[in-house]
Amino acid sequence: MESSGPSEVTGADASGPDPQLAVTMGFTGFGKKARTFDLEAMFEQTRRTAVERSRKTLEAREKEEEMNREKELRRQNEDTEPTPSGSSVVRGCSKSSSRDTSSESEDSSDSSSDELIGPPLPPKMVGEPVNLMEEDILGPLPPPLDEEEEEDDDDDEGEDGEEEVSALGLDPSGARLVTGGYDYDVKFWDFAGMDASFKAFRSLQPCECHQIKSLQYSNTGDMILVVSGSSQAKVIDRDGFEVMECIKGDQYIVDMANTKGHTAMLHTGSWHPKIKGEFMTCSNDATVRIWEVENPKKQKSVFKPRTVQGKKVIPTTCTYSRDGSLIAAACQNGSIQIWDRNLTVHPKFHYKQAHDPGTDTSCVAFSYDGNVLASRGGDDTLKLWDIRQFNKPLFSASGLPTMFPMTDCCFSPDDKLIVTGTSVQRGCGNGKLVFFERRTFQRVYEIDITDASVVRCLWHPKLNQIMVGTGNGLAKVYYDPNKSQRGAKLCVVKTQRKAKQAETLTQDYIITPHALPMFREPRQRSTRKQLEKDRLDPLKSHKPEPPVAGPGRGGRVGTHGGTLSSYIVKNIALDKTDDSNPREAILRHAKAAEDNPYWVSPAYSKTQPKTMFAQVESDDEEAKNEPEWKKRKI
Repeated sequence: MESSGPSEVTGADASGPDPQLAVTMGFTGFGKKARTFDLEAMFEQTRRTAVERSRKTLEAREKEEEMNREKELRRQNEDTEPTPSGSSVVRGCSKSSSRDTSSESEDSSDSSSDELIGPPLPPKMVGEPVNLMEEDILGPLPPPLDEEEEEDDDDDEGEDGEEEVSALGLDPSGARLVTGGYDYDVKFWDFAGMDASFKAFRSLQPCECHQIKSLQYSNTGDMILVVSGSSQAKVIDRDGFEVMECIKGDQYIVDMANTKGHTAMLHTGSWHPKIKGEFMTCSNDATVRIWEVENPKKQKSVFKPRTVQGKKVIPTTCTYSRDGSLIAAACQNGSIQIWDRNLTVHPKFHYKQAHDPGTDTSCVAFSYDGNVLASRGGDDTLKLWDIRQFNKPLFSASGLPTMFPMTDCCFSPDDKLIVTGTSVQRGCGNGKLVFFERRTFQRVYEIDITDASVVRCLWHPKLNQIMVGTGNGLAKVYYDPNKSQRGAKLCVVKTQRKAKQAETLTQDYIITPHALPMFREPRQRSTRKQLEKDRLDPLKSHKPEPPVAGPGRGGRVGTHGGTLSSYIVKNIALDKTDDSNPREAILRHAKAAEDNPYWVSPAYSKTQPKTMFAQVESDDEEAKNEPEWKKRKI
């Protein structure tokens, strides 16, 4: 590597670092001058580059517009079949006008090249405005798009999707209704506690940001099964507190029977009608699993629906029979498979093409006598099946559109009717509740619910009332004033409570002394703050001294010491109660000391100074009354 020249070295040449050493240590740039930058030249270069790019972009855009205009003119000429002279005139006009506009745009771009830096402006904003529509295009203009209507439609779609009531559940007694939707909320409604305002008394999100797909009360009414878009079902109590949550399985295990739980999104769930604490769920992992509330860490058993070839197939809905001995599941290939609850290997009944393959069968429901199964298919049909002869449907009804994967059907309490809902596009009619007679499968009645789809329907056997959930967020209850009992009849008759208005005082206020801030007692602070304040106080924070063990330390005498002083203090009671006058107690020995000056006077005889001034008593009486020891001068 060559060494740098003398012009690049700063300072003395001999005192600079060794070039070979600099290369070895990595300081190759040490001793060089710093590079200088001309900011004005850099800004000028940047501006020129931006102007050049803007000019090229404008030219490319103008060429593209010119080609589009020529194509439009050719299409219109072919449609109207003009004469050759007319066509040539039109094309000439279009070319000349396009040249004019291009020249104008170029001039304007040149004139504005000194000022524009950045992305190019549209043609109408460069120079003078050019009306291309009136000069170049012949024929009627296409109708403009109504942007406001499109935005409104999008908003409506979003509201419908968020407000959809996708789950309904009634407890066995019919006192409470629970609803869930795509807005992740689960709301509780109490018929006995509501008034005509029909407001929910509790709202919560048990599954966080997962859409609620199914809600069902247990046969005892003390627990609610919540199935959402996640892979873990939850069980909550009547007040909304979590009881258990199913475990999530290992998604890397191929055999789903070896996992402890579901590994994909859930579809629906159902409680066992007889056994307390047992429920069932089906998922996108192609399994149907039975769970127990007492054991949330692992499922009880696993059912795996299969095709005729033995391949996996996803169940879209599942349910128990009325006695709980059978488990029915409808799959995405259009089949309906029924297992014995105690045999998980092969299905007891398997119908291959119950509904069209590729459509999601949204509901299967058993009749109250347990012999008939109703299935609501995604192919806009409702079919009735006999369990004893499960080879073909008893009846089939078509023309029942459905657009939701949870549209269900149910039997009436007397097992004579079957009811289901229909879906409609927005603004294309009303969603209906359609009733079929079970024996002949004829439409006997229809109810227009609302201008949205009917997603859920539930016919309670005790209340004899029908609950309906719609696609626009409504939960409706239909009842008969004569045949229905309790339920919605309890809250319909209650008038809406009026808000209480605060009474105003017309007289002057009477203010007691203790209501003023200067007389007001201080508010009790929290215990934590008071303890922190006391901790800073040296008196309150002083730790009590513990009893002294041993002979004693720190100037304190131990109570159980081994020294003589501690023994005396411990065993000899010292009477410290002396009520006498201390002056008299001291002077009581003055007479004896004066008569026999043995202890004090000889000790100070050699060091005592001589008395130079004697005290002369002016009053003889006082001299006589004074004691003898006062007269003596020490």
